[in-house]
Amino acid sequence: MLTLELAVMLPAAALVYVNYHHLKSIERDKVLEAAIHRDFQQMLAISEKKINQRAYAITKEVIAQFPCPDTDSEADKEKKLGLILAANPWLSHVFLYDDQRRFVFHSQPQQLRDPELREEGARQAKMYGGWLGLEGKGMVKKMHEENRPISCYGHEVDRAGGKTYTATAFFCFPQLPEHRGAMGGAIFNPDYLKQSFFPELLEELVSQKLNDEGGNRLAMIVYPIEGGSGPGNRTLATSAGWKEGKPEVSRNLSEVFSGLALGIKYQDTTVEALGQSWVQGSYLILGVLTVLLVGGLMLTYRSVNKEMALARLKSDFVSNVSHELRTPLSLIRLYAETLELGRIRTQEKAEEYYRIIRKESERLTALINNILDFSRIEAGRKEYDFRETDLAELVRNTLDAYRYQIEQQGFTFEQRIDSNLPAMRVDREAIARSLVNLVNNALKYSADEKFLCVRLYRVDDKLRLEVVDRGIGIARGEHSKIFEKFYRTGDPLVHNTRGSGLGLSLVRHIAHAHGGEVEVESTPGKGSKFTLLLPLPGASPGLASAAPSEVAMS
Repeated sequence: MLTLELAVMLPAAALVYVNYHHLKSIERDKVLEAAIHRDFQQMLAISEKKINQRAYAITKEVIAQFPCPDTDSEADKEKKLGLILAANPWLSHVFLYDDQRRFVFHSQPQQLRDPELREEGARQAKMYGGWLGLEGKGMVKKMHEENRPISCYGHEVDRAGGKTYTATAFFCFPQLPEHRGAMGGAIFNPDYLKQSFFPELLEELVSQKLNDEGGNRLAMIVYPIEGGSGPGNRTLATSAGWKEGKPEVSRNLSEVFSGLALGIKYQDTTVEALGQSWVQGSYLILGVLTVLLVGGLMLTYRSVNKEMALARLKSDFVSNVSHELRTPLSLIRLYAETLELGRIRTQEKAEEYYRIIRKESERLTALINNILDFSRIEAGRKEYDFRETDLAELVRNTLDAYRYQIEQQGFTFEQRIDSNLPAMRVDREAIARSLVNLVNNALKYSADEKFLCVRLYRVDDKLRLEVVDRGIGIARGEHSKIFEKFYRTGDPLVHNTRGSGLGLSLVRHIAHAHGGEVEVESTPGKGSKFTLLLPLPGASPGLASAAPSEVAMS
């Protein structure tokens, strides 16, 4: 048990303790939440990169369609800018700046029908024309020096429904030298950004994340920064599943769509709820494992205790059986030596010695047969020889063989056997051994009032073989245990009396083999009654026999 505690319980307890404190630290420091936030930040960084790549890709398509400031005529420039707008409805305006020629600004034709949009285009044309006239040449030089052919600028514009967002892409022409002050520009349509560009990209990013890693569904949002860290009253675009509330993690867009922020969260839960759920689940798992561990240790403890108890019982069994064997062997040897030495002078005394030797031999044989039967039963090799038998005669003969031993011990003996019993198919030796075991127990455990009664009679469809004594009795809590192998009750008389602890176990097995049962009625200090019930084949229920007759009394 000490080895069990040191080798199993202490490491197990230490493991549970370490895991518990590790979970407490995770709960306290919000380690899981921090890990999820880092994952969100990484995803937002990747998402911004993909958004920028998409914006640059469509801008490059526009650049390929732009007129060349040096080779195209003014009419061609006007025509090509109009074609660009027709081919790319997601653009609101395009313009061409040339420090050696005039500034050209074109708007989508359908916008010119709306006075507000027409006025917006006029304001932007004036703003960009004036600004590029002052800063355009320096801006082209800087873009060449930084090897950045496209530069974007995000800003808000006023519309009838309020402010909205757009972005302008500036680009220089790679075929022109650095000192040539010419550049083009394209202004994104705010409605396109809000209704198509950002929603489609957000759905694509969320779906890709779900397909790659699975888990809880995500939702993303794009919103104006407005000087705060979260979305205010205005939202530019969201993915499906965004209901309300603030994002778990946000990232300000800085390259193409400056002034906007990208946010992310779970659709149906929060990071805090996930962290709490994970910690609670971990506590539950740890608790279950602890219970299983404790249960396993308890079962191991009980099993070890049971094996130790069984080992003690087997040791006691060997000791008791050795004593049981030694007693009849000593008597047989003593009387045999006495006869051999010729010390017996009368024939009557010699016959008494012969009778004692025979009785002790029969006792020794019965004990050995008990042990052999138990060994066969344990090995599953016990076989019974069922034959038509007069059970009344079998009981009389068995009791006659033990009458001398009963009388020698001073017992008052009653024998009541019904003579009108039908023949039964039984194993004669097994039934006789059961009776002998019950009688021996009555003889051993009757200290004060030595009384023994054996009854055999029929009640309804069963034959009842009863052995009654007025001995020490058995406590009710031990009635079922006494039929277990090696079990002996806690009464001091039982422990002081040698025995194998197999007799009642064999009686029960024999009864079951005959389709019957063995019952016990006992009260401590008042004696016991053991009843072997054997079914009568073909008997009619409810047909009772007469009272058993008294055959002998001594």
